Amino acid sequence: MPGWQSIYQELQSEGLVVITVAVDRADDARSWIERANPTHPSLIDEHHRLGELYNMVNVPTVVWIDETGQISRPNDVAFTTEKGGRYANVSTEEQMALLRSWVLGRLPPPSEDEVRRRVAPLSDMSRAARAHFGLGWWLHQAGRQDAAQHQFQIGGELAPDDFMIRRGAMPLRGSDPFGPEFVEMVNDWLALGHSYYLPLPVE
Repeated sequence: MPGWQSIYQELQSEGLVVITVAVDRADDARSWIERANPTHPSLIDEHHRLGELYNMVNVPTVVWIDETGQISRPNDVAFTTEKGGRYANVSTEEQMALLRSWVLGRLPPPSEDEVRRRVAPLSDMSRAARAHFGLGWWLHQAGRQDAAQHQFQIGGELAPDDFMIRRGAMPLRGSDPFGPEFVEMVNDWLALGHSYYLPLPVE
């Protein structure tokens, strides 16, 4: 299956604009963006603002926004490769077919009530967890590493389902977000009967 650059090239004449955002440190993300060499906007969000604005708890997360600025499909798990789709247990082919239908105007837009129903509000615990993560980030930037690590730990304990926090803190703690600690974290979560990805139904 094609990547986002190919999807953009295929559908840009129909009005599709792809904006990819790496929720990561600039130094870690920049080389990946440069290798991909996209012609669509590709941004870096070091402060995890995107997760706060759209209630995202994992990556990759995709949001469809129409030409009026309204959300049409919120916080969905979407991959452009079959390998990624298998990892999240979603059909990449069906997802991209749905995207094409939306761009071409063949998919009726959801109501505002339907969009709101699909975006679960953050719990008080999740909001508190993100406050601790934000404080940890500020402390990290200020060079106060021990205090930062304490805040990251609290955030992860308050919201164990928020992988934007748990995984996002890993490189700030000197850990590989793709390494053994990450794999162990996901396996422990799955062993408790939870899902790592919660894709929306393909409708």
